[in-house]
Amino acid sequence: MELTDRKKKVLRSVVDLYIRTAEPVGSKAITALPDMNYSSATIRNEMADLTAMGYLEQPHTSAGRIPSTAGYRLYVDELMMDYRLSMDETKSMNLSVEEKMQKIDKLMDQVAKMVSQATDLPAITVAAHAAGVTIRRYDLIQAGEGSIILVVMLSNEEVTNKLIKLPVNLDQSDLKLLGAVVNATMTDIPVEAFTSELMDKVMRSAGNASSLVPVITEFAIGTLHQQQQADVSVAGHMRLLGQPEYRDVEKAQKVLSTLDEDVITNLPAVMSNDNGTKVLVGPENVAQELKDTSVVMTKFDIGEGMQGVIGVVGPTRMDYAKVTARLSYFAESLSNMFAKPEHMKLPSGGDETTAMSDESHKEA
Repeated sequence: MELTDRKKKVLRSVVDLYIRTAEPVGSKAITALPDMNYSSATIRNEMADLTAMGYLEQPHTSAGRIPSTAGYRLYVDELMMDYRLSMDETKSMNLSVEEKMQKIDKLMDQVAKMVSQATDLPAITVAAHAAGVTIRRYDLIQAGEGSIILVVMLSNEEVTNKLIKLPVNLDQSDLKLLGAVVNATMTDIPVEAFTSELMDKVMRSAGNASSLVPVITEFAIGTLHQQQQADVSVAGHMRLLGQPEYRDVEKAQKVLSTLDEDVITNLPAVMSNDNGTKVLVGPENVAQELKDTSVVMTKFDIGEGMQGVIGVVGPTRMDYAKVTARLSYFAESLSNMFAKPEHMKLPSGGDETTAMSDESHKEA
């Protein structure tokens, strides 16, 4: 059966009406639309065909239909109309972004709250370093008698350091050999490659400085693990209860309990090959508890080798056009904000001129 332009028009109307009313849509409601110049009989036939094709469902014995997962998928991919933000919406979002983003340490919490308010849905935000960060270079700098500073430069241009108390007397030639060995064997590799076999190999080549290799290895692994950690925020949980689909508290609880850090931190991986907005409809979600919901998310650049993801979770009946428009606007505004050189950036592990952190002063 062919999916004609008329069938697509009817399907789009069903989805639009269901989004607005949360009630099954009948042929009379569609016929009453100003751009529908078809008889009720024609509309009924088209809705019956769409049901047979799997794009609509009939939840009860009444004539009303609701979109299926496949229907929402086609709507998102081809049928939904662009949602034009009003001047008031644009002004309100600009004010939210400019006024509420002053304290960068609370960035993700603030973004989640703003997105939740703008969409009236639970919002999720993730800030994570770009994938594949490795160590580019090690430097060993003498810091007085009996201690050195280990400086580690990452592939994302971040720099971190550690003060190490020397367990033995080492001269400049010993440190030079150690630096050459670790830079030849322990750079540009993922954290999984820092094995005991690699450490033994480096220790055999490090001469008098071999006792420092475990300290350097431990710090390198800890630094790379820290790069993999993501800052996660969730806001507006209770907004889900305002949706007709989740008036069943038990059903809502299953969804809300799924919005934890383990699930949310996987979102950047889902987005890894997508530059625009990603829509996961119903069964396309990984978590079983989200099979009856939709997740819409998009990315923005934070800078300093970090990337943000903002998204919302809600019923498959959500207004996809409006949600995607608002998320895209937020993402673009945030990317532009962090692109400004005068804007305060997220704190990194330090640089060559910064004072060492408290941990840097601890003895190895």
